Amino acid sequence: MSEQIRTAAPADIASITTLATKRREQYARYQPVFWRPAADAQDKHHPHLASLIANGEVISLVSEEAGQVTGYLIATLLPAPPVYDPGGLTCQIDDFAVATESNWQTAGVRLLHAGLAEAARRGAVQAVVVTGHLDQAKRQALRACGLEVASEWWVTPRPLTRDQHQDDAHR
Repeated sequence: MSEQIRTAAPADIASITTLATKRREQYARYQPVFWRPAADAQDKHHPHLASLIANGEVISLVSEEAGQVTGYLIATLLPAPPVYDPGGLTCQIDDFAVATESNWQTAGVRLLHAGLAEAARRGAVQAVVVTGHLDQAKRQALRACGLEVASEWWVTPRPLTRDQHQDDAHR
């Protein structure tokens, strides 16, 4: 049986939540302050994902092979911030993960193509995808789908302290 892309269903939420938890753990190794999961992150994320999947305006897709979810993509369509005018809606893809690194070139690419096609049908003119800076397999999949870097967020590598901030300001 080959991998297929389909709309996510309530029965997929547990699998999606598990994949999201693994991604948070992976990203926390990349940058432990910014990506640090809350102690109850999985318990909070499960109902949030359920509400997104139940919302017909949200694009929610899964890849499946032999009855197992191998990846997921959740996209929301939003207007651009008022200081920008890309010419239409923005497809924001924040929740997007696959089961293994090798799945990025298969399930990840297929999910992204399907999500972008649906977003375009709904009026989106651009997509913004969130990824960790060291997630090379995902970055490669994004490039394979024609995406390019438009922005980066820089963060402190550890929690700020008042004394440290004051010392740095006086240098």
